Formats: sequence, C-alpha cells, structure tokens
Amino acid sequence: MDVSLPAVLSAADSLALRYGPAAPPAGGPWNEHISLLLSHRSVRGYRPDALPSGTLEALVAAAQSAATSSNLQTWSVIAVTDPAKKAELAKVAANQRHIEQCPLFLVWVADISRNQRLGAEEGLTLEVIPYQETFLVAAIDAALAAQNATVAAESLGLSCVYIGALRNNPREVARIVGLPSGAFGVFGMCVGYASAAGATEVKPRLPQDVVVHHETYDATGESGHRKAYDALLQSFSARHGMAIDTWTRRVINRMGKIAALSGRDKLVSTLNAMGFGLK
Repeated sequence: MDVSLPAVLSAADSLALRYGPAAPPAGGPWNEHISLLLSHRSVRGYRPDALPSGTLEALVAAAQSAATSSNLQTWSVIAVTDPAKKAELAKVAANQRHIEQCPLFLVWVADISRNQRLGAEEGLTLEVIPYQETFLVAAIDAALAAQNATVAAESLGLSCVYIGALRNNPREVARIVGLPSGAFGVFGMCVGYASAAGATEVKPRLPQDVVVHHETYDATGESGHRKAYDALLQSFSARHGMAIDTWTRRVINRMGKIAALSGRDKLVSTLNAMGFGLK
C-alpha cells in the first residue's frame, strides 16, 4: 500500500496556499506541526484500503487527549465499518458517497447519558443535566476531540472530511447506531486514504484581518477584504471544476432561507425529544 506522509512546507508556502495574496508575513515561529495544520483540506473521495491495525485506537487516544470541560468527558464516538450501516448513514446525509467509500466512518456524539447513568447509580439527580450549558459543553467536547483525531489522522497520511448533514435527521442516526437518550450525533467524519479523484488543494480562508481583532472588535475594512476573498474563492472553484461562486453568495445561499437547513430548523424540539432539556 502506497502511503504518503504529509510534506513539511515552509511557512511562506503554507501561508500562501491558505491565504493567497492576503497571506501574513512568514517571519514568525514555524515547525512541522504548524505545517501539518495548515495543510488540512476536506477529502471527498477514498480508496478502499483498510486502515492499519491499531489506527482507531491511536485516533481515539489523540481525541481523548483534547481539552474537556471540568474533565466531564461528555462525548463518545461510534466507529462504523459495516457497509450496510455506512449506506444507511449516507442516506441520512444527502447520499454523500464518500461515507460509503471510506473504510472508517466516525459518528461523534455529544453524550450526557454516561453521566446520567452515573447519577442514577449513585441515587442522585444531577440538576445541571437539563440546561443548555450542559448540551453546549458536550457538543464542544465532541468537536475538540474530533479535531484532535483529525490532526492525528492527517499526520499518518490519512484524510478526513466532517459530515454535518447527520443533523438532517438526528433520530434516524440514533436508531442506526443505537444511541441512548441523552446522546446526540453532532457530526460524522470520514477517515481513509484519499483517492486520486478525492485529492484537492488547500482551500483559501478569509484573511486574518477579518477574523483577528486586537483588544476590541473592529469590522473596519471588512467589506473590502470580503470582496478580495470572493475573487480568490472564485479562482479556486474554477481550478477544481466546481460551480463558480463567491463566498458572499455561498453565505447567502446557506443562511438566507430556512429551507437550506434541510430539517435542522427543528433541532430544539429534536434535542428535547432525545433527552436534552435546554433550559
């Protein structure tokens, strides 16, 4: 099996790929870890190659080494390799074929059920459980863990893509992977070796001047930076044969109409039904 580990690029090259002409100066601290982080890209095409033995355990160890609020560890992950289950999950997620292609699909779970069971075993009512803060903590814990796993996977020459479309039908996801009350699939993640068709460039991000604020929030100049980024993203899309669109238009299309949520506008009632109080 041909496995290529990620190349270690210079600061100048990495920053240019991530930001284009808006790249910040490359004179600051740099190492192979930062190079790896800046080389991240979403991959939507996978080879069928099985992962080496012990890969899942290594990724979970990395995930469990992420920060967790008050050491509550309110997350779990479901490792799915069964083709039939992956096919069911792909249907939930708008029939994204890469879910079926990848050898390992991970469902990252905001999980308060474990701590609920702990309370029950101790004969206690955990009064904080039904509050929004508890769900937020669990969702953040899951996201931090997943990102650690992503970085670990990419350091091994693997590729990943997050699948937020599992939230289109959370109760169906819960049925497929057997989640108890108090457990919610926040997102999925494909893990595997990128196919030739799946390999992509690093996608440009907004300039740092748009997202970094010094001492106080300051949106001065934001419109001009956004227009420059629109042009950069159009060029990226054209190179990859994607629908040529601006970032501005993508935001409007994704956030302008409720229909774009594909059922996620009902998340509050869904979460209530799945055991999250959200007071």
